[in-house]
Amino acid sequence: MKLYPIETGNLKLDGGAMFGVVPKVLWQKVYPCDENNLCNWAMRCLLVVDGDRKILIDNGIGNKQDEKWLSHYYLNGDASLEKSLAALGFQPDDITDMVITHMHFDHCGGSIKWNSDKTGFELAFPNATYWTSRQQFEWATQPNRREEASYLKENILPIQESGHLQLIEQEGEYIPGITFKLYNGHTEGQLIPHISYNGKTVVFMADLMPSAAHIPMPWIMAYDTRPLDTLLDKERFYQEALQHDYILFLEHDLYNEACVLHETTKGVRVKKSGKLAEFL
Repeated sequence: MKLYPIETGNLKLDGGAMFGVVPKVLWQKVYPCDENNLCNWAMRCLLVVDGDRKILIDNGIGNKQDEKWLSHYYLNGDASLEKSLAALGFQPDDITDMVITHMHFDHCGGSIKWNSDKTGFELAFPNATYWTSRQQFEWATQPNRREEASYLKENILPIQESGHLQLIEQEGEYIPGITFKLYNGHTEGQLIPHISYNGKTVVFMADLMPSAAHIPMPWIMAYDTRPLDTLLDKERFYQEALQHDYILFLEHDLYNEACVLHETTKGVRVKKSGKLAEFL
């Protein structure tokens, strides 16, 4: 098995939204923002190559939205999903499994692309099984008013219509070496892959832990639908992570690909952060 971070570009989001009730005077010390209070965030995915299987976890924002919509997120950086895959010698047709942690646009927008004459949509990974949780899919297709702007029909319904969608209802090892676990604080049924790699466990954190800056317990995004459940999610996860020395792969942290945790007098904190390869 080999693990490859896949950069798909960056987007900017309001720091207040990303850090919730934490005052700016605190969060700006650990994660910078510009004069408009916007922080720059990665949309970093993970490619797992295991024999004939090429498993991609999340796929970024995609490129099928119009310029006005994309302008709200100030996309930046030179990376794209296609360029990052190509640099490793892969192309979208090689992907056998497309794991979607949840269906917010910045995690699954690359699932679907325009067809050749832009009359409709088609799978960006035509040979892949698309995995997500049934809880998340039902939540995304019947969104509440608070989240509905994050769920775009064109990112979701074509997957179902293709017949390539595989929904899981319970935690388990659905792909050899990869266990799917479910968390509900950020959104319903967020699927968090735990990857067994050379005796270690690498966890793709998605929005359970968007960055190393979010590790202190109360540092929870305003985007989370049930922040008190997120607290419980984090506590449950930290117990496992500390006990088993999990390596946390960070999807949105522009400055750190991965980190490990330890217990301190102030609570759980980052023990070490850096490139994923440094931990493997």
